[in-house]
Amino acid sequence: MASQPSQQYAFRAQKKLGLVGGTPNYVTLDNFNGPDVPARAYQYSSDGRLFAYTLPTSVHIYQAEGAQLLQELPLPNIVEINFSPRGTYISTWERPVKLEDGSQHKNLRVFSVSTGEELVAFTQKSQEGWDLQYTISESHAVRLVGQEIQVFRPAEWSKGVVDKLKVEGATTMSLSPGLNPSVAVFVPEKKGQPACVKIYNLMSLAGAPMSQKTFFKADRSTIKWNTIGTQVLVLTQTDVDQANKSYYGETGGLYMLSASGTFDCRVTLDKEGPVHDFAWSPNSKEFGVVYGYMPAKTMLFDQRAKTLHDFGSAFCNFIAFNPQGRLIALAGFGNLAGNLDIHDRRSLNKVTSINAANTSHCEWSPDGRFLLTATLSPRLRVDNGIKIWHCSGPLMHVQLIDELYQTSWRPAPIDAVPQFPQSIPPAPAPSPSVQENAHIAKPAPMKLGSYRPPGARGLEASSVYKRDEGTPSGTNTPNGRYSRSPAPDRVRTRRHVPGAPTSPSPVRSPDPEKRGRKGKGKKEGAKKEATTPVIPGTPAAEDGRPSLEIQVNGKATNGPLSPANGSVPQTPADSSSLDPIAKKVRNLNKKLHLTA
Repeated sequence: MASQPSQQYAFRAQKKLGLVGGTPNYVTLDNFNGPDVPARAYQYSSDGRLFAYTLPTSVHIYQAEGAQLLQELPLPNIVEINFSPRGTYISTWERPVKLEDGSQHKNLRVFSVSTGEELVAFTQKSQEGWDLQYTISESHAVRLVGQEIQVFRPAEWSKGVVDKLKVEGATTMSLSPGLNPSVAVFVPEKKGQPACVKIYNLMSLAGAPMSQKTFFKADRSTIKWNTIGTQVLVLTQTDVDQANKSYYGETGGLYMLSASGTFDCRVTLDKEGPVHDFAWSPNSKEFGVVYGYMPAKTMLFDQRAKTLHDFGSAFCNFIAFNPQGRLIALAGFGNLAGNLDIHDRRSLNKVTSINAANTSHCEWSPDGRFLLTATLSPRLRVDNGIKIWHCSGPLMHVQLIDELYQTSWRPAPIDAVPQFPQSIPPAPAPSPSVQENAHIAKPAPMKLGSYRPPGARGLEASSVYKRDEGTPSGTNTPNGRYSRSPAPDRVRTRRHVPGAPTSPSPVRSPDPEKRGRKGKGKKEGAKKEATTPVIPGTPAAEDGRPSLEIQVNGKATNGPLSPANGSVPQTPADSSSLDPIAKKVRNLNKKLHLTA
């Protein structure tokens, strides 16, 4: 029975909330009756002893092992809940509202799990980092209010703040685990001043920081302590990438600091690009980092930031150690294909590869033998469900759930689960759900190709994109598609609008005066044509078309028309009967007459 609690998992969907037992049957707990209305959130206690969920009108607290109801708190509109490390207290958060009397809304409240009594209440506007942070023994609780760190004693909530420290510009705070707790505070870059991380001893906040490091390119940070609370990793990021390489900002750097102040450094990453994920090993002596542009690189470092192993480059953005630190999961989720590789930490060899496509959530079981992957909504609204894999690769269980919002394993202390064996354990028999959902369990491999719009799928590619074999060398566009001038064998025609009357193409006048002043050129041309007499007997007078001959210095060329006085061949007074060629000839004759 020791391993049974570690295999239990919970799930929350739009129409259902359930607790499911683990290997080998994966059956829903009979003693647990889920609510009839959608639950807003659920939470296990850190030791796995308690389970709570919130409804629109109340909060219910159960004993996780037998699904026995312990407390029902009549608290409406609760959005977030969380337990203290030992499950002594439960915190609730609701969205702040304006009260009619003008007083502040105490939307963060702390209750006793055993009695259901409200112990203390605070005003907390931001949902991010809303809860208090407790020491592992629950002797102290810490909260960041504005730029001030406030310390409470949970055993004496009525005394209020027992210690405090103001850190100018502080935006993030993280309390370390372990028996000697420390507080890491992050101050972002502002007005040319560098960002910094300061570490204080919780028992002597008034003293100088035990460790401190400054750096640039840091608007926000992610802080992760190792299991025993002796060292911390700080990942800094900016909101805007000055190089315009990323829409999500720029990764400033990854830094390591010791709580005692004896060591600090920047972790050297030898590939350009963001840090996708990083995680401490449960042994607190090493950590892994996934970084760089895709394909990303994964490295294993020791507690002095020295390289231990290079896992190579792959399309991954997720890393997780199992609770025993024996296995390492490397995967590519989100917009990646979902390939998941499991490596043995001792031999550093790959144990197996798993195709976990469309995974939104991935988590190791407390005994380190199973991986839970889930497709959640609203990240993806189709194929929502849970899959459980053995660490050697086989699929153990499939549970399809419409509109699945949340799922997780029931936590368990490391000393309450069976010890991980020296060699990789064999996989047990899978549940019947694997055969029932075989088409979901093993999706067909996707063949990647060039993108085609929906309207062109299933059709033959257009000849426009086919390269002509007779294309001269040096031409890199097919059939001159992107050329500004038409090909020699193509005739450019005017676009005709259906229903519009047809008209001849306009001919640009060679006279710059007429091109520059349209109205004036038309009036002067009409006046000259009206006053020019027509010479009888000329072809122009007979058929209304001028001669194609041009007169130079009074002598006719290329035609029979050659008046003795060197006059210009006359044109008809009605210019509307002239075609474009005749108009060109007429204008050239006028120019030659003026220059003669």
